[in-house]
Amino acid sequence: MIGAYAFGLQEHLTLQNIAANREDLRSFIANNWALALLIYAAVYMVAVALSFPAAGLLTVIGGLLFGWLAGAIATVFAATTGATIIFLVAKTSLEKVLARKSGPLMTRIRAGFAQDAFNYLLFIRFVPLFPFWLVNIAAALAHLRLKTFVSATFLGIIPITIVFSFVGASLDSVIDAQRLAYEECLAQNGAAACHFDLSVSHLVTPQILIALGALGVVALAPVIIKKLMAKP
Repeated sequence: MIGAYAFGLQEHLTLQNIAANREDLRSFIANNWALALLIYAAVYMVAVALSFPAAGLLTVIGGLLFGWLAGAIATVFAATTGATIIFLVAKTSLEKVLARKSGPLMTRIRAGFAQDAFNYLLFIRFVPLFPFWLVNIAAALAHLRLKTFVSATFLGIIPITIVFSFVGASLDSVIDAQRLAYEECLAQNGAAACHFDLSVSHLVTPQILIALGALGVVALAPVIIKKLMAKP
């Protein structure tokens, strides 16, 4: 993990890099679909296991390159596997070190697990209030059972994975528009004055707004279920 961060591997996990090489990647995928999907899943799993803060971005990339369905399926299994790896590492060899370094946010998450570990973790996965990597470590320090962690993680990340995969599948038009603007800028002003930028503001499309609305419905589901169960 230290080596990966020291060499700056996380800096290569950017949407700009993927967009710049999109056609080459899709050409490779067209000729090696199964292998490409396995490579994507392996990269995702390693990134999560190394606690790179890139889970959301990688999910979007999966939807962009493979379509929302294949991307979402590969992401759910890869994310669960990577999360389980760092969970087991944090629960064993790194537990004492991480426990000493944990701050108030980590303490607050751990306290929630004491009430109802499965449902609490499921809710956190449904609603990404905390970073994915942080929840993995907090769950380990709270001594969750492996079965509880794996099942709640697998089920809990499905809705948001589908949403972000839909986001990725809708990015082609955004990338094309930004590339066209970049090429026009190059022709008029030269390379020094132009940047191929894919900022968050450029990604706000009607498709993404619909996806975020769907996520909001998912976030309300636990509250609705709790109220229905409380009625006599």
